[in-house]
Amino acid sequence: MEDPKYSLQDVIRCDLCETPVPPKHCDICHIHLCEACVGNHLSDRSKEHYIVPFKLRGITPECTKHSTEVCKKLCTTCKIPVCLICVASSEHEQHKKEDILTLFETKRELMQIDLQDLEKSIYPIYQEAATNIPVQRADVNKRSQKLTTALDKQGEALHTEIDTIIQGMKSEIDDMDAQHIAALDQQEDAINRTIPEITQVILDLKRLLDTSDVCLVSEYTSRTEEFRSLPAQFQVTLPTFTPQEINREQIHQQIGSLSELGITFLLDEPRILTDIQTEYTIHNGIRSVSCLSDSELWTCGLDNILRLYNLQGELLRSVQTKSGYWPTDIAVTRSGGLVYTDWNDSSINLVSDTQIHTLIRLRGWIPRGLCSTSSGDLLVIMDSEDDKQTKVVRYSDSTEKQSIQWDDQGNKLYSSGPYIKYLNENRNLDICVADDDAYAVVVVSEAGKLRFRYTGPSSTPRESFCPRGITTDSWGNILMSDCINHRIHIIDQDGLFLHYIHNCGLHYPFGLCVDSRDNLFVAERDTRKVKKLQYYR
Repeated sequence: MEDPKYSLQDVIRCDLCETPVPPKHCDICHIHLCEACVGNHLSDRSKEHYIVPFKLRGITPECTKHSTEVCKKLCTTCKIPVCLICVASSEHEQHKKEDILTLFETKRELMQIDLQDLEKSIYPIYQEAATNIPVQRADVNKRSQKLTTALDKQGEALHTEIDTIIQGMKSEIDDMDAQHIAALDQQEDAINRTIPEITQVILDLKRLLDTSDVCLVSEYTSRTEEFRSLPAQFQVTLPTFTPQEINREQIHQQIGSLSELGITFLLDEPRILTDIQTEYTIHNGIRSVSCLSDSELWTCGLDNILRLYNLQGELLRSVQTKSGYWPTDIAVTRSGGLVYTDWNDSSINLVSDTQIHTLIRLRGWIPRGLCSTSSGDLLVIMDSEDDKQTKVVRYSDSTEKQSIQWDDQGNKLYSSGPYIKYLNENRNLDICVADDDAYAVVVVSEAGKLRFRYTGPSSTPRESFCPRGITTDSWGNILMSDCINHRIHIIDQDGLFLHYIHNCGLHYPFGLCVDSRDNLFVAERDTRKVKKLQYYR
């Protein structure tokens, strides 16, 4: 029996010369052609010919009005294939037409991209989120049980005098649990409603990719952006119980207080509230932004000028750096002062009125990003001059208090070398570093212990995530700019991906900061704009 791999019976050949695997096809004569035979076939002028790539054979249908013609165009107004005679007719004269083969290839490419995006990126995120809902629901019960236990302990101490009050507060917990569960149910329902839609779109795409029906293909419209953001995202302020020492004369006040349940949803489409055009040029594009107040913000870029703007885009103040070189990063202190790092002379400086005071002069190290902490300390990330080491140092005034460089196994926490690195302190006192060369955000505790590394959602290729600016909000969420991908990631304080900010026209987002109301300011590197965004409701 002949080995199938040596059998040539099923090999498609040129109908004129028997050359195997011909790359062309005549869609009118319905014959396969090699490159050499195309000219010979076209030389027969007794009838019309239409040569197409072999893989696109059969795409051009016969005209329903002119039986001897094939439809090389698609009338996008009427949404039907048309032949050249139809194209020239008065019926389609004013209509828009597209080449069928070009349209078919373009749509197929779009469908392939969408299918890959849906299968590899969007659908896994929905699956992840759906899996996490039962865990969150279980946490609701655990947390409420802790609250109930604390209330019971306090109630036993007060005996019968406070039974009524305790019962009332338990009812409050039940109501808040019901609200929380309802919010989770709402989110789960929204996700579970969407998953079958995505599944159906994937199935439809696969069917469309196998069809040669031009009409069906031409009607395809991408829904990828519709599914890119998870629906009904929200934030929860969990209730807490604060007991007080018992005072029988003020029993109600002494029992304690139960905070309200707070649920805030992340906006599917963040709103741009303000768009500030700065004076930076394309060559010294803006890099960092830091809020002096809710209405004023400091900026810096790749020139030697620090600029203060208001929300109307008016330049209120400009300060030249002490060394005359561009600063690496800026931060506003608790007292309203501006500090900046200078890579050229390895200094950390404070701008006060019209004076610049050098707070710290490093030896053997080059400062990169910095931030002012809730306690008034400064955190600075720096590289060694030989580009082999990187560390985060905490300063109180100009005194070094802490150095963070290694994990518990003696491995480097941060990548080494003169790469972009920014940092910020979270509400829970974690130290969050955007480490561009490591394709990661590295989060350590206040004591410097590694908590987690975030490299993007699990469905995202590691090398595609390039974090630049980083900030945190009042919920303890961490926001980081993904400059190259024109979006911002939001994760919670434990590293769980929550949301993208990507559908509000961001272009190369770089520096980030938030004001006291959790409005987000984004410095766009190339447009030299600062955009104020609302991303909660």
